[in-house]
Amino acid sequence: MDHVNFPYRSSSHLALMHVINESGAWARQDLEVDYDKGINRDDAHKLVPTGEVEFVSGNHVSTYAARARGDTWVYLGQTVSQNNISLVTRADSDIQKLEDIRHRKFGSRGRHPGLNTWLYLKQHGLDPDTDQVEIVREERVELPDGTFKLNRKSLTEMLKDKEIDACFLTLPNKEFAHREGFKIIDIESQPMVFFMTVSSSMKLVEERPDVIERMLKGVIEGIAFFKTEREKSIQILMDKHTKEGKLDREVAEMLYDDLAPILEPKLYPGLDAIGNVYQEALKQDEKNGDAAKIHPLALWDFHFLREIDDSGFINNLYKDHPEHLDGHGG
Repeated sequence: MDHVNFPYRSSSHLALMHVINESGAWARQDLEVDYDKGINRDDAHKLVPTGEVEFVSGNHVSTYAARARGDTWVYLGQTVSQNNISLVTRADSDIQKLEDIRHRKFGSRGRHPGLNTWLYLKQHGLDPDTDQVEIVREERVELPDGTFKLNRKSLTEMLKDKEIDACFLTLPNKEFAHREGFKIIDIESQPMVFFMTVSSSMKLVEERPDVIERMLKGVIEGIAFFKTEREKSIQILMDKHTKEGKLDREVAEMLYDDLAPILEPKLYPGLDAIGNVYQEALKQDEKNGDAAKIHPLALWDFHFLREIDDSGFINNLYKDHPEHLDGHGG
């Protein structure tokens, strides 16, 4: 059995990674996967190209500019292409829809989530770059292990203290906010490359294609388990997915029902999702302009997925549930 490292850039990815592991999907591919640990952005860029870390879940934006500077990062598969966000505000707020936040203070957090906020607002006619909305960032720092420490207040605390007027949240955090009495407003989802991505380096592609194929098959089989084994997956979420807060049955069901329909059964990313994350890469690197030198698809290597798909491996996983293979996201 081969031991491989697969740390995450966000603990939210564990909602799927725990299920893949506990279902035995990786073990059936003769892989022992060390996945339940974080990695910071600098270590990801340093350790993946050298092969010290075989895979990383995430790291979606900084890689384009890094490729222009000689980095060999490669994306091999994408688990979701849709970011299901909700607008969150105080219960007594007069905000009823997204347009109502114009010229107000909007909370944001993190690198990629912060860029998601910037892009979503911009694409919906609320451009933070022209002061149509004031972005107020949550003050936090990334620690060496890839986790984050708040220096001050969380987004919900900032909302409560009226330092911001609204923010975006996803499950399970939006349900925790709802239970605290905040108003949750449904809005359309955002096409986005985020959550769990199978990321690696050209070094591993060239030297261990067998490990890559087995890793991808494990992820694909784990997604099939997630989609088709609702009760078992919910129990795993309750037992294992605790780093975003302990999930009771109700929240675990909500998280499952939010995630299962949008998981990509064949790990192909949506082209609109790639287009959006590329816009964020351009924004992040706008001072240097290096990301603009790289084509949006240049970091994606689909040939492993194509071979797995053509072999019939994926269709066989869904032979009793073909409805999960229908359409984008399954």
